Amino acid sequence: MAKDNTVITVIRPISTKTTSSRDACLVVINGADLGKKYSLQQDTTNIGRSSKVDIQIDEDSISRNHAVIENDGSVIRIRDLRSTNGTYVNDQPIEELALRDGDQVKIGRTIFKFLSGSNVEASYHDEIYRLTTTDGLTQIFNKRYFLQEMERELSRCVRYQRDLSLVMFDIDHFKPVNDTYGHLAGDHILKQVAQRIVSVIRRDDIFARYGGEEFILLLPEIEKAKAVKTAEKIRRTIEAEPFTFDGVDIPITLSLGVADVREYLQRIGERGGDGPPDPFTFIKLADTRLYHAKETGRNRVVSDG
Repeated sequence: MAKDNTVITVIRPISTKTTSSRDACLVVINGADLGKKYSLQQDTTNIGRSSKVDIQIDEDSISRNHAVIENDGSVIRIRDLRSTNGTYVNDQPIEELALRDGDQVKIGRTIFKFLSGSNVEASYHDEIYRLTTTDGLTQIFNKRYFLQEMERELSRCVRYQRDLSLVMFDIDHFKPVNDTYGHLAGDHILKQVAQRIVSVIRRDDIFARYGGEEFILLLPEIEKAKAVKTAEKIRRTIEAEPFTFDGVDIPITLSLGVADVREYLQRIGERGGDGPPDPFTFIKLADTRLYHAKETGRNRVVSDG
């Protein structure tokens, strides 16, 4: 989808902490080449879909010559090359901008993180470690980290007979959103949905992107009735206001399934199981209810059956 207009962003100086811009790099934090590092030592680094550019991204939403990064030895600037879908830095469309350490550059569906400073290698390895726990697009936890934490939390709650609840949910009719408005709009919605939910849950809750448009939320010390209230709060928060992309309002709703640790214990008891914690049995309970919510009309919370 083409942009309605381009925002011209005031060029800002790079951080004075940078010892040499020749040490800077881009790291892919969302996209096909996750974790790949691109050095920015040369004077210009061209980005686009063409096979002749320095950083090639094979996506239909990217122009053949999309953007260029210029390095004069002291400042690194990124400049959009009149691309169809624009270049974004920290979610803001730009024409030209001096990059600062930690800036996120979004081109098409690919997101880069700009690293500079006295020890880029250390920053790069820190970023790779972060990528093992965090979803690059939404900036919430990823499935791998969630399962590790869930197993630990499940073991603790079973041992000490503490409450623990699980909410699983996904975006209703998400494929038609992508088909109608494009994958860039879909990515924008995924990120904004995650941010809205982060704003209404507790810091101790473990919230992750489980896959595609599916999310999962673990609620330590929360019994089922309160978990249902949390799920309803999330549902209302997403339904209350449409998401805007390129000036178009897109209404979004969620379907949610809720389960608690007591139901999990009952399920494994029926199987005669007394082994290590089994997160997938717990997840299956919530997931079954999520699909029941979708089958019975969507935009609702299901906590039994």
